[in-house]
Amino acid sequence: MRDIIEAAEEIGGFISGLERQAFVGNAIVRSAVLQKLTEIGEAAGRLSKALRSRHPEIEWRDIAAFRNIAVHAYFAVNWDIVWTAAVQDAPALKDQILRVLQDEFPKT
Repeated sequence: MRDIIEAAEEIGGFISGLERQAFVGNAIVRSAVLQKLTEIGEAAGRLSKALRSRHPEIEWRDIAAFRNIAVHAYFAVNWDIVWTAAVQDAPALKDQILRVLQDEFPKT
């Protein structure tokens, strides 16, 4: 879960100050963001099934599906979808994962 949080934070750093058009026009940033989104999908897929089932509010299947598309259909990637994932989905997922960590590992 820490890997998901870290990747989401890095995505935020990569796109900080960018508008969608600048993102779409920058191959390096696009590649970096897509790599981190792929890492998020990989990390989510490695979480236990039990943990994922305790937190159905997170779209685990969509996260894994995005990762599979990014890895297996790289040249067909829709960069507008990646942009939306970077600016909306990754920060929202980070917040959800932070709540999961609090639920699963409350401080005593």
